[in-house]
Amino acid sequence: MQNNREPHKFNFDLDRGIRDQVIESLEASPLLILARNVGPPQSGVYALYFKEELVYIGKATRAVTKSKRTLRARLNEHAKKLGGRRNIVVNDVKCRYLTFDSEWWVIAAEFALIAAYKPKWNASGFGSKVPGRGRPGTERVSTFDQQFPVITDLNSDITAD
Repeated sequence: MQNNREPHKFNFDLDRGIRDQVIESLEASPLLILARNVGPPQSGVYALYFKEELVYIGKATRAVTKSKRTLRARLNEHAKKLGGRRNIVVNDVKCRYLTFDSEWWVIAAEFALIAAYKPKWNASGFGSKVPGRGRPGTERVSTFDQQFPVITDLNSDITAD
């Protein structure tokens, strides 16, 4: 990328290079129904689509994160979380994913995809880190949980005499 103030200076835009290539590859990958064991036991990035809209970008890194989760494990967690909720049916959620040999590229790709797409569930409390949960004095219900509350069994509230 040429700098207008210094016409002989060149700065390589690595962020743009990563973003453009990852977006192209992700959008070319097959769109699959989010179901148990849909992903491979590898590291990578994934996108979730609700009613054809890209709503969430995530990553699974075996070597870098504490959880050591694979794409398969992470997508299984999401499929389980979406089951038994109001206003959403798991069959309405689809996914795409890309695998990477390098854990560093997984992190870079997730960052690039989130910056490019700005998916609404990424800031909703859908992922593994629910804002406020577990902190003293907070009773916060995430935006995701407000929009898609867990279905509770009405009979479970009845106590035996």
